Parts: sequence; C-alpha cells; structure tokens
Amino acid sequence: MALLNCIECNHVVSDKASACPNCGCPASFSLNAASLAEPGKPEPKKRKPKKRRKYKKLPNGFGCIKKLSGNRSRPFAAYPPTKEFNLNGSPVSQPAIGYYEDWYKAFDALRSFNSNPYDLAHENITFAELFELYFQAKYIDNKKKKYSQASIDSTKAAFKNCSALHNKKFKELRKYDLQSIIDLCPLKHSSLELIVTLFKQMYKFAKENDITDKDYSEFIQINIPDDDESGEPFTQKELDILWNNKDNETIQFILIMIYSGFRIKAFETIEINHKEKYFKGGVKTRAGKGRIVPIHTSILPYALNFTPEAFKANYFRLKSFYPVLEQLGINTTASGKKHTPHDCRHTFSWLCDKYKIDELSKHLLMGHSLGNDVEKSVYGHRNIDELRAEINKIQV
Repeated sequence: MALLNCIECNHVVSDKASACPNCGCPASFSLNAASLAEPGKPEPKKRKPKKRRKYKKLPNGFGCIKKLSGNRSRPFAAYPPTKEFNLNGSPVSQPAIGYYEDWYKAFDALRSFNSNPYDLAHENITFAELFELYFQAKYIDNKKKKYSQASIDSTKAAFKNCSALHNKKFKELRKYDLQSIIDLCPLKHSSLELIVTLFKQMYKFAKENDITDKDYSEFIQINIPDDDESGEPFTQKELDILWNNKDNETIQFILIMIYSGFRIKAFETIEINHKEKYFKGGVKTRAGKGRIVPIHTSILPYALNFTPEAFKANYFRLKSFYPVLEQLGINTTASGKKHTPHDCRHTFSWLCDKYKIDELSKHLLMGHSLGNDVEKSVYGHRNIDELRAEINKIQV
C-alpha cells in the first residue's frame, strides 16, 4: 500500500481508497513523498537557502565596497567615490584603495580615505620611483638653489646603498625596513648618516605631496660608534702660530671653533646672542643640540661678526681650512695625520683639561651625555654666568 495526496485538499489517502474520506473527491491523487520513504526512517529535512549577509548602506559620495568572486583571502575591495565621468555619462573607473579580509576593514579604509584623500596614482609608488621624483624636484627643477656635484653624488650613493628597498612600495615600508638597511650596512658612520638624511628628505617630500602621512625616518638611529669623532688637538706651538696670524678671516673662524667646542656643521645653523654674548646650537646628539656656550672673551670680536646664513661647512673645509693650514705649515698633526676641522673640538677638550674646567661644566659646554650618572644628569646644573666663568679660565 502507498500513501497519496488528494489533489483537492492535500489530505493523505490510501491508494486503495475510491474517494478522499476528507473532502469526498473521487480517486484522483498525487504521489506523497512519505510513501517513498523507507519504513521507520524520518522524512529528510529540506535545506534552507543560505541568506546573503546584508551590510549597511553607504552614504552617497562615500565610495563603495564590492565582494569579489572566487576563493580569495581578501575578497572585499574598497573603491573611492566617483569623481570623473566620460562624455557619455558613464563613470571613469578608479583603482581600489585596497583589498581586505572582511567588509568592516574595507569600510574603515574607505572612511580613512574620505577623511584624508590621497592621490591613488601614488598608492603603489615604489621607493625607487619616489626617489626619482624627489631627485628631479630637488636637483633639476629647483632653479633657486644650485647644489654641488659632491652633494648630488652623496645623494646617489645613499640611494644605491639601500637597494633592498628599491622595488618595495613606499607606503608599505615600516621602521623595521629602514632600520635594517642601517644595521646591515657595512659602511662607516658618515655613509650611514647620508642614508638617514636621504630617508628624512624623501619622507618630507612624500608628506608634502600627500603620498604618505607617516614619517618612519624619525625613528631611525645609527647603532655604531661615530668614527668621525677621532682626532688630535692642535699643539700649543700650533695655537701660537694661529694667534700670530689672527688677522686672517679663515684663521679667525678656526679660533672660534677651537674656543667654543662646536662641530663645524653646527655653525651653519648656530644662533648668536649679541646681547648676552653666547652661542646656542649643536648637532649630532640630544645632549649637544640647543646647548648654550658663552663666547670666550678672546674670540668675542670674531664671533659677533660671524654670519651663519652665509656659512657652508663643506666649502669652508675644502676651500679655506686645509689651504690656510698648509700655508702656515701646520696642516699635519704630531703623529703625521692630516689636521681636520674636528681637531678644533679636540683642542677645546684639551684646553678644558689643561686649565682645569670642572668636569660637569666641560660636559655641558661640549654637549656630552651624562649617561647613567644620576647625580650629574638630574642634580647637576650650571647657569650661564657659571659657564662663562669656567670657559674664561682658558688662557690665550
């Protein structure tokens, strides 16, 4: 016996019945799925169609999010709002801002883009491509300032020394990528300084052109000792020769460096307080930057006439410092090495020791870090009058 359904009332009827006992309809029945089931086995449940997840509607002019077909790890694409249209009125397609694991991450990216829109043409720009734009803008298109060939060559050398970054997208670089270049580079401290400078200038250029809003170069540091700090002081005999020729402008500036302790590069941006008669500036270290050094009485007339805006360290070193020392016959040290501008700083340190300037004052005047010496770093203070009294202990 099989069970059938009445075509009128859908009541279950035996195939042996001549009429439906429920509505009286003559024997005209359709097959019932239950009749095909195995005895004692429950009827299989029908699978409900999978509902498509609904997301909230995006505002007009906000952009759109599309779920791409296929088996993708990041199937949700975020597209910026349409800004351009063809002549026939159809929108000009734009590249996606990015691809994301879920709708909500795509929404966050789109919201971030709308709060600070950027040029999508630069979204995928590589480190090398950005360098070309930066180099063109600085050295070729800039007609206001003429750079030396040495400066151009230094920039190119720094770029070459970070070749591992050349093909990477600039916006995807992080501090680790930049720091690895510095840590793995086998070159000297001065070459690493050029790379760090390039990073800083490229990030500045990128921010100015809305290519990035994050500057990772500010976190980069050089983790090897500064090999440029080595040097030998001028002897007392060499100092006497310099003072005997103090009418020469180049020698006057050499004396300024010797009796102030600043690095030559610091004089490009140094501040001179003519009223209080002190220098303020410094480069390299945190302790050295912005330090105040009273002007020694012996160099006061030279210092007050010095103009930092017109001073270029590299030009002075090559065109003035070395030639003048050679003319005076004091261009080499006692050990036979070539005197460098940094020897002036070593001479200041030697003079501090010779004339018994107290240790804390020497550290402050030279911009040395006080390290782990808590007593000096926290409780060690010197006002400008105390520093002036100490530095003027040095005799000429």
